[in-house]
Amino acid sequence: MTLTPQRMGLIAGNGLYPETFVEAARRAGVQHLAAAAFVNETKPSLETAVNSIEWLRVGQLGKLISFFKKEQITQVVMVGQIAPRNLFDLRPDLRTLMLLARVRTRNAESLFGAIAEELDKEGITVLSATTFLDHLLPEPGHLFGPRPKPRRWDDAQYGYKLAKEISRLDIGQSIVVKNGTVLAVEAFEGTNAAIERGGSLGRGGATLVKVSKPQQDLRFDVPVIGPDTIRQAALSQVDVIAVEAGHTLMLGAEELRRECERLKVSLLAI
Repeated sequence: MTLTPQRMGLIAGNGLYPETFVEAARRAGVQHLAAAAFVNETKPSLETAVNSIEWLRVGQLGKLISFFKKEQITQVVMVGQIAPRNLFDLRPDLRTLMLLARVRTRNAESLFGAIAEELDKEGITVLSATTFLDHLLPEPGHLFGPRPKPRRWDDAQYGYKLAKEISRLDIGQSIVVKNGTVLAVEAFEGTNAAIERGGSLGRGGATLVKVSKPQQDLRFDVPVIGPDTIRQAALSQVDVIAVEAGHTLMLGAEELRRECERLKVSLLAI
């Protein structure tokens, strides 16, 4: 994207991601931001940061498209996750039912890809989820918190290799390891639940590794790391977190730094 559009849409999930995107889009010169938000997911405070907002239930694709067309939006960005539990509280409209009928493998990539196709049919293009946010992608090396010992770097590299493989198989994108042993593999339950399970087995000194999928579609499902992940790791006695350099968004960087220092959690990019 070479020119900053005057009007843009965002499909806003939970966490810091939507508000981080809004701030970056404003700095880039976007004048009108229209947000499709989700009940029990998106922070209500987003209302005051955008020009217009439509509150939806997960599965209301027709309503989402109608909202963007009414707002004259032709470019949108997917920002923020939907909690797995809400995918079981799906309330599909007719358009969503038709979409689900033709999607055989129901994972994040296939479902979001199908949604992007439906939006494209209506003249709405889904842009990269890192739009305006390239400055939040870390370079390789030690980022925040204590400097880890060489053995912990070994665990991070080992976990990275395995996490890449489980992500290729579409199982998950995070893994918890300790001393060369796999303690937990993320699946449908999400990263925080995997951290809790792995940390309880490791009883201190465990490492979380979080990666992108091979050939990651940057329009959706880009890995993120934020202060909540640091707090969950510390609570579960996971004291090293390794993310993939250049492919992970660091949200709330200053708070990330403070929490890593306060809770003695090392954050690395590999």
